[in-house]
Amino acid sequence: MDSQKSEEFYKRLKVQLAENTKWPSNYLYKFIVPSDELKIKQIEKIFDNTGAVIESKQSKKGTYTSLSVTVHLKDPDAVIEKYKQVGTVEGVISL
Repeated sequence: MDSQKSEEFYKRLKVQLAENTKWPSNYLYKFIVPSDELKIKQIEKIFDNTGAVIESKQSKKGTYTSLSVTVHLKDPDAVIEKYKQVGTVEGVISL
């Protein structure tokens, strides 16, 4: 995703989160990651010390791992910040 598209995406997301959620709140992230221990650890590290609950499930062939991360965050900006941090991990798809 190019930076202009991603900025527009984040702006829309921030508005939706602000309108539809009472903050602070739990937020559920869903990511698809290549089944590479290093990449999974990178994502886990991003959520270190946040009290996040991370569940992972491998695809049938074991090529990909889906990660569900539930974390209590203070506001929409905190949600977007985590998306941007996870976006630096190569090959991750945010759902």
